[in-house]
Amino acid sequence: MIAGIGIDLIEVERVAGKIAKPGFKELAFTPAEIAYCEKTPNAAEGFAARFAAKEAFFKAIGTGWMGHFNLRDVEIRNNAAGSPEIHLHGKVKDWAAEHRLARILVSLTHLKTVAGAVVVVEKEP
Repeated sequence: MIAGIGIDLIEVERVAGKIAKPGFKELAFTPAEIAYCEKTPNAAEGFAARFAAKEAFFKAIGTGWMGHFNLRDVEIRNNAAGSPEIHLHGKVKDWAAEHRLARILVSLTHLKTVAGAVVVVEKEP
């Protein structure tokens, strides 16, 4: 059963400015996310899409981010087929278990100037 849907768009240039500042990448992204994005030709696009996915996830669960959770506790990884997946950690994982989230679907997109993500959250019946 669908419990929530979230969408987010962000300017790639805005994220590029943030990741250029010391400490922002480590605050918002896991080591695996950083490694993945930094090996791509335009890292800012990948970082922006992942940041949008984190924001879309928090919209989908209805809490918003608002500092209640650690952004790194929502990790975007690509599976063996190359599709993005959301993996939860820490307080976010505990919250998801408490609220019986069964499945999280994510879709990412990016261009040179904008990145976006859509997240659908399903609950156990």
